[in-house]
Order: sequence, then structure tokens, then C-alpha cells
Amino acid sequence: MVFTYVLAVITIGWVFITIYLLINTHRIGYLKDQPMTQHQPSLAIIIAMRNEETEVEKALSSICHINYYHYRIIAINDRSTDQTGAILDKLVLQHPQISAIHVRELPPHWLGKNHALYQGYLHATEEWLLFTDADVVFEQNAILKAIAYAQRQQLDHLAVLPHIESRSNILNSILETFSVMLILKLRLWEVPSARSKASVGIGAFNLVRKTAYEKAGTHTAIRLRPDDDLKLGEHLKQSGSKQDVLYGEDAITLEWYSSVRQFVNGLMKNTFSVSDYNTAKAITAALATFIFFCTPVLIGLLTGSLLNASLLAIVIIAQWALFAFKAGHPNRWWHFLMIPVAGAIITYIIVRSTFITLKQGGIYWRDSFYPLKELKSDKFEK
Repeated sequence: MVFTYVLAVITIGWVFITIYLLINTHRIGYLKDQPMTQHQPSLAIIIAMRNEETEVEKALSSICHINYYHYRIIAINDRSTDQTGAILDKLVLQHPQISAIHVRELPPHWLGKNHALYQGYLHATEEWLLFTDADVVFEQNAILKAIAYAQRQQLDHLAVLPHIESRSNILNSILETFSVMLILKLRLWEVPSARSKASVGIGAFNLVRKTAYEKAGTHTAIRLRPDDDLKLGEHLKQSGSKQDVLYGEDAITLEWYSSVRQFVNGLMKNTFSVSDYNTAKAITAALATFIFFCTPVLIGLLTGSLLNASLLAIVIIAQWALFAFKAGHPNRWWHFLMIPVAGAIITYIIVRSTFITLKQGGIYWRDSFYPLKELKSDKFEK
């Protein structure tokens, strides 16, 4: 009977969340549908890269051919040990709009990527800054449409959710559940509201007015945050910047990870930071994820109760409806069947990330070790 009560509560939760997300995700617009503008303010596209030799040429070439005339690419090679630096120097000779910065050493109390992005800002004189990644591919008019939207809405910060596609079909299905978790956690439809604390930052596309970025404290305020994109959005919102978010379907694409193993390993080093290195908060998140995403199948199939099986059927229908009709990147019909698997993987990542960080007393990031005490501190030596 206890299992039935638990499953009944979860079923009500799934029905509510399905309706809630189906209504609210459609409040978010698409970048591809935005009209362009003739007014093009100066723009610096800032890209930090480390050991990106397989992606850097493709990504930078796509940016070099965008439909925008008043822009400059500031590419920062962050201590790469492969051919990234050499490829970047070759691209500078081929494309005059690219400026290259080579970081040889990392100062204390900085994560490498955050420091590299900050160096890009120090070399920028443009009105707008676009922080993006080396593996992002842009449709020709994507940035022009983003600038037009930001100006029309009088924004200080625009984040765009990229179309993420992996060569692994299994990972694609897991990413669909992960995106639902992210959208639900961030409440993206509330981001434009000044009355809401909801904020967003997307590493693939953070378009920021330079003055707003400076008012928010630049990357020096988040120098030790592995979740720098989310934290940048949070600091911008807290400093009074006007934010918004759009779907990047058919406009901005990237392959985030190529396999489930890469996905797990990639999130392992920064997931604990999302809980602000609070063990209780992390374990609570892990339990909530497992109970909500995994236990309906376990209870419905393993208890042998007709009532529990019926409740499970309602959960499955709600999950199918959510994946079939939510806004954003369209998915394949069977992706909703992977929700329990995705929930188990995310639970594992949260628990494992917490355990490893506590066990080793910090994190390894780009070959550097950062003690947990330092990561928790917001005071640094000048």
C-alpha cells in the first residue's frame, strides 16, 4: 500500500509537470523565426579553446562566414598541448577578422576556461560580447537575428539553447530527458521577468552587452566556477540586466558529447558545483531524481498490482505527451522510453561527482587541481 501511495503521488506529479511544461515551453521563441536588422553594433565573438584540433577549424570557419560585417573573433588558445595553437595561427592568416591570444600560464585562483574568456574580454573594445565554444556551428544569419532580437527587446543578455545532436542515438535519447530536467530547474520562461529570480546562461551562446558584463563583475566574479555559464547568467540577472532565452533549432548546433561515457565523465567534474558543494543538497537532488524518474517503472512492474500498473500507464502516457508535444528540439518517438535509464544515469553522476570531489578534496580541471576549500571561497588574493 505504501508503494501505491508513492506511485500515486509521482503520477500526479508527472501529469502536473507535463501540463506545466507543455504550456510554458511554448512561451519561449525560436531564434530562426526572428527578423533580421540593418543596424549592426560592434561585436566581439570570444572563444576559449584547449586541445580542440578536431573542431576548431570547422567552428571558426562557420563563424567567419556569418552574415555580419561589424564583428571580430577573439580566439584564446588556453595552454593547448595538441595542434590547436598551430591551426589557430593558420586561420589568423586566412581570416583577418580573427585575433589570436595564446595563454601560456594560468594564474592562481582561476579555472582555465574562465581565465581565457576574461582575457578575451580584456582585448575587446566592441559594444557586444558573444561568449561561445569552439565546437559550435552557426547558421549564416544566426548571430544577426540574435543581435536584432536583443536590440528589439532592449536586452542586456541573450542566451540561446543550441541544437545538440550526438552520433550516439542512445545519448540523444538521454539528452532529451536531461534537457527536460534543465528546463524545469531553470524555469526558462520566467527568465525575461524582472520579478522572477530565474536566470540562464548557455556556454554555447551567451550574448552580453559589454557594459552589463562589467556591471555583473565579469568572469573575475566566477573565476572558480565550473558552471561558469549558468553563474554568469545568474550574476547578470542579479545585477539588474534584462535577460531572455531562445531555442536555437536550425540556427546553432553542436555535438556536446559523442558517447554516453563521455557525457558521464564530462558532467562528473562539475555536477557537484551546481549544488554549491553542499552534500545535503546534492544527495537530496539525487534522491529526488531517482524517485521521480526511476521508481514508477520499478513499482509498477515489480509489485504485481493492477492499480500500480494502471498508475504506471498514466505516467507513461504523460511522459509520451511531454516528449511528443513540448517545444524545442524535436525527438524520436521512443526517446521517452529512456526516461528511467536517463534518470538512473543522472542520479549516478550526482552521487559519484559528490563522492569523488569529497574523497579527493577538490576537483581536477584542465590538468590543475583545485581544493574544495578554495572552490567554496569567494575571497581571493590580488
